Amino acid sequence: MSQPVPPPGNPFAEGAAPQPYPMAPAPAPARANLALGLLAGFGGAIVGALVLGGIMRAMAKEDGSYTQLGILALGVGALVGFALGKVGGAHPVLPFAGVPIALFGVFAGQLFGYALMASWWAELDGQSLPVTEILTSHFSDLLTAWKEELGAMDLLFFAIAGYEGFVITKKISA
Repeated sequence: MSQPVPPPGNPFAEGAAPQPYPMAPAPAPARANLALGLLAGFGGAIVGALVLGGIMRAMAKEDGSYTQLGILALGVGALVGFALGKVGGAHPVLPFAGVPIALFGVFAGQLFGYALMASWWAELDGQSLPVTEILTSHFSDLLTAWKEELGAMDLLFFAIAGYEGFVITKKISA
């Protein structure tokens, strides 16, 4: 006498044996949109620059000093890298484009921050000097002040932003 073989399927269920699971849907095609990725990266750089400049102004003191935070450069680089990687996809040029775009974001943010601080300090002295006037009519003075204030820590912040722009783009797009 041999052992009985159980019937296929659930012996307690009514009807036919269950069907196998359907196949998983095909994955979405990988995008590699260079132009849209670059546009998103520059958008991220501009947003990061506005935030960086605003926080620089918020950290300014009435005596003419200010405090810079290195995490802001990291944030600008990460924001640029995330925008490039998510929108641009796996295009091989995008990680390399993330470096100068992130550097642009930190540079523009520092200039915007200096313009905000100069406008505030002029207001404290009883003068009227709008930020738009500083950015347009007095841009050469603003750039000269930025060059005079440029130090080793600023260069480190630029390096961090460029590195993050490259690495985050590469990780997000993979």
